[in-house]
Amino acid sequence: MAMNIGNGGDDDGEVVSAINTTPLVDVMLVLLIIFLITIPVATHTVKVQLPVDRNQPTKTKPGNIVLAVTADGQSYWNTTPLTGHKDLLNRLMEAARQQPQPQIQIRGDGSVQYMPIGRIVAACQEAGIQHVDFITEQPHD
Repeated sequence: MAMNIGNGGDDDGEVVSAINTTPLVDVMLVLLIIFLITIPVATHTVKVQLPVDRNQPTKTKPGNIVLAVTADGQSYWNTTPLTGHKDLLNRLMEAARQQPQPQIQIRGDGSVQYMPIGRIVAACQEAGIQHVDFITEQPHD
């Protein structure tokens, strides 16, 4: 068993300019294995059929109820200001008893916080309203 440890004294102090790529290959193989293991986990999800957006303009009919929310959080029943949650809930329960139920359209200011809108949606659900729409504007091109 023999080993070569040099040139036997003929070393002129040459610098070895070859790059040792073994650590690089090791790291790349580890990364490849990690990606191969994690990609199938990320792509498998529960199979559901997502709803399709129809993006049709909603027509306001005379029987529809428009709930407007201003930027400061004030709510309106058509054009009448609401005094609080009880007032809203009582009106929604009365509307829910009508046959057919009127359509509730929520018009929220673009800068309003989510909380006032969320309260209206929760009140609609609590009253048993079947059809709630959010009214938006088309983007200006």
